[in-house]
Amino acid sequence: MKAHLSLPDIDHPGTKFLHKDGIVRGKGLFHAIEYKPPAETVDEEFSLWLSTGRVFAHYHTGTMTRNSPSLNAEISEGFLEMHPADAGSIGISQGDEVKVESRRGQIIAKTMVTERVKQGLVFMPFHFIENRANILTNPAHDPIAKIPEFKVCAVRVEKAAFPSFSFFNQIGGCPRTGY
Repeated sequence: MKAHLSLPDIDHPGTKFLHKDGIVRGKGLFHAIEYKPPAETVDEEFSLWLSTGRVFAHYHTGTMTRNSPSLNAEISEGFLEMHPADAGSIGISQGDEVKVESRRGQIIAKTMVTERVKQGLVFMPFHFIENRANILTNPAHDPIAKIPEFKVCAVRVEKAAFPSFSFFNQIGGCPRTGY
């Protein structure tokens, strides 16, 4: 089996593993850069940091992994992780539905009260169309990488006034489940 990698010459047989004989340039090339804060920071109106990310069972928007019964059984819906002190300060308990709002939009999600997140920080996975986390995030772009700042923004959280309200209630049901 030949690898499809850069080879020293056209007749080289290839190797099964990249860097079999060591890494030519060393173990890594790192550059220290000056810290630049996010484009948006917390304030009195939006006092919590929202960080978005992945969960182990799903990939990107979940279009494939959420169609897998075994993966979807692991984590079947979006959620908001919130520190117990933050949850307690606004009367939120495990499993309560909350409204998460940023300067760009709002969504409804169930809470997972946990010490996995630090006080002042909430976390939400972005795999779930029912809880579209990225409508909350900031589209500001990094000046060097030219990628949007989807990982962090300022939000506020409150108990949902209409717990059964969701994005799909607005459009007449979820195309995947029919609910």
